[in-house]
This record gives sequence, C-alpha cells and structure tokens, in this order.
Amino acid sequence: MSSMPPGDQDNQKKVKPEHFRDFIRTMNDFVHEKPVKGFLQSIDEFFNSPFPGVAFPVQVRETEDEYIISAELPGVKKEQILLNILPNQVSISVDNKEIETKEDLNNHLFQKRVSQQRLSRTIPLPVVINDKMVKASYRDGLLNIRIPIIKGKTINIED
Repeated sequence: MSSMPPGDQDNQKKVKPEHFRDFIRTMNDFVHEKPVKGFLQSIDEFFNSPFPGVAFPVQVRETEDEYIISAELPGVKKEQILLNILPNQVSISVDNKEIETKEDLNNHLFQKRVSQQRLSRTIPLPVVINDKMVKASYRDGLLNIRIPIIKGKTINIED
C-alpha cells in the first residue's frame, strides 16, 4: 500500500511532454557523440563491406536517363564474369577456378589441385529492368553496366 492519496498517484503516472522532449534530446546527444558515434560508424562500414578482400566494391549512380553500376574487378578476365538480369535486380558473379597439376613420371606421382572461388553481388533497383536495353563493358578491371530508365507516358488530366 502506498502512503499517497489515490489522486496523486494518477498525476505521477502521466508523463509531461517536456520530460519526453528532454529524454529524446539526451538520447540524440548520446548517439551523436563519441564513442557511440564511432561505434555506429564502424557497424555501417562493416555492413557496407562485410568481408574485406572477399567481396568486390560496387558503386551505383543514377542520372536523368540511366543507372550506372560500376564494379571493380582487378585481375579478373572477362570470361569469368557472369551478369544476370532479373526484373528489378542485377546480379554480378565472378567465377575463379584454378587447376594446378604436378607430374613426376620417374616416381609415378601425380598431383592435381583444384581451387574454386565464386564471388557475387546483387544490386536491387527501384525500377523494372528491360534486359534488351542493358549494356555492359569491361576494361582495365572496371565493369560498367548501363541500365536505361524507362519513362512512362505522361497523361494530361482533364478538368
């Protein structure tokens, strides 16, 4: 049992708007100052590149007429790249398969080592992609994919 009269307990349960505003301001300051700000930035960097050295960097730019996707693929041959166009996504895959064989005819020793690595990135776009209009080029380790933005027909609204 409380020693306060019942009417006073109801008044204490109500949160005044200025207390809530002060709480929000305090939390905002907490998140935007170090060390929390630095910690949150490191989490953002992790999710932008979760596996450094394994995933390849991709940049997406939008112009008035097209989306331009650029992927840095140094040391990759054009034949190793596979592009897959889905209704509103572009998937870039790189297959790297290395076969190393050693033979010693005198000792009848044969050794074969196969290593395969597949890297893939999927880029979602906010539009439906017409795969017949997509153009891709690969030069000096830089893959560029150009996807035209299809503009619909404008209809005038009558009064």
